[in-house]
Amino acid sequence: MSANQGGGSLLAQPLQRPSGLRVLAYLALFVLGAVVGAAGALVQAAWFPGGLLLALVGAAGTFVGGARATDGRGGAVAPAAGWMVAVILLTASRPEGDFLFGAGVGSYLFLLGGMAVAVICATLGLGRQPSSPDVRLGK
Repeated sequence: MSANQGGGSLLAQPLQRPSGLRVLAYLALFVLGAVVGAAGALVQAAWFPGGLLLALVGAAGTFVGGARATDGRGGAVAPAAGWMVAVILLTASRPEGDFLFGAGVGSYLFLLGGMAVAVICATLGLGRQPSSPDVRLGK
């Protein structure tokens, strides 16, 4: 009897609601991403070009670390979303004329580079192979 007869396929299982602990982990990763984005916005302008590299490496570490911690790509998406929300809120100018980002090359590299790092880490974060060494592959 094959997997598609009678019992259904293992890949066609209905989605289940995430556990409360997983939702809490994603919320914590979202907040961590926002903190890393705000810190990166301050650091990238302070020590150019080393600060820019430090901010982007910190963001990439947060995204990949979230994917590893939750064992899925959603763990990279949550801090990436927090990072983008924080950075977009910091780019908006206030009525008083104050803003955090200047119109320099470093600011644009931080914004575009951070978005590129977020997309790369979210799409290439983890594969579909099981991470346990006890699993037999290819059967």
